[in-house]
Amino acid sequence: MAVVVKLEPDFSEGSISYNPDGTLNRNETKSTLGPHSRIAAQAAFYAKVKYGARISVASMSGHVANTALQQAMQTCDAEVLHLYNDVLFAGADTLGTAETLKAGISKMEGKMDIVFSGHRASDGETGQTGPQIAWKLGFPFLGHVISYDVNLEKRTITVKRLLSLQGMPDVIEEVEAPLPVFIAIDPSYKHSFDTVSERLTSEKYQREAYERAKNYKDRLQVFNSEKLGVNRGLIGLAGSPTIVYDVQRVPKGKATRHAEVLDGSNPEHIRKAVARMREALSAMVTK
Repeated sequence: MAVVVKLEPDFSEGSISYNPDGTLNRNETKSTLGPHSRIAAQAAFYAKVKYGARISVASMSGHVANTALQQAMQTCDAEVLHLYNDVLFAGADTLGTAETLKAGISKMEGKMDIVFSGHRASDGETGQTGPQIAWKLGFPFLGHVISYDVNLEKRTITVKRLLSLQGMPDVIEEVEAPLPVFIAIDPSYKHSFDTVSERLTSEKYQREAYERAKNYKDRLQVFNSEKLGVNRGLIGLAGSPTIVYDVQRVPKGKATRHAEVLDGSNPEHIRKAVARMREALSAMVTK
């Protein structure tokens, strides 16, 4: 199976840098494995423990030292890492990105039975890339997946999808499909290993993943447009029909909390903290 991941700005750092035109300056902004990509990698790890799956991770990025791939490997214990890096990939919208990733997945060893992606990217929020890759691969697309089980003999997959409709109760839909499929994992996805054997296998692969990630470049394969054999008219800016009419900065929110640092070894500070907690608790008592 394959997992498509993205190197995204680390918004938790508070050090987002912008270019004069309002676009994101990725060179000056710390990046990390996207949170939705991490969930997709966790879903792939479930298949490794449960079914002995072989995992390849793919990412398109202008950064040759793509830490997202290293972090994804540590999450899912991938055997192979693919990085698609070329100046011709720059400026791609979701459709141009999907073309590059489709070509890269097709280059992976063996035919993929399942391709995972996150629900969306935190720096794009479109949720379009996954469905477009599925369309280009010719795979059935299953979105908002919260759990899945594979029947290896029948080569089918049964998934549960979370359907949230405005003003309506949430619905869980169960879908069965033949392999291969493309799955976009819902942010609420969580797996569990119910047997002792699965837990032991999980711990074994987690240790293996940690060691592999230390030397992730040993398993990293880098592809440019020529190696992928892509049509230059379908990738990057040339293959992107999206027109950005305007870009505006997101205004910085005003601080609504006041933080005070207390020293736990200072008795006066401890008494101050206890007094504050008593005040808070007394205010919560209903009389």
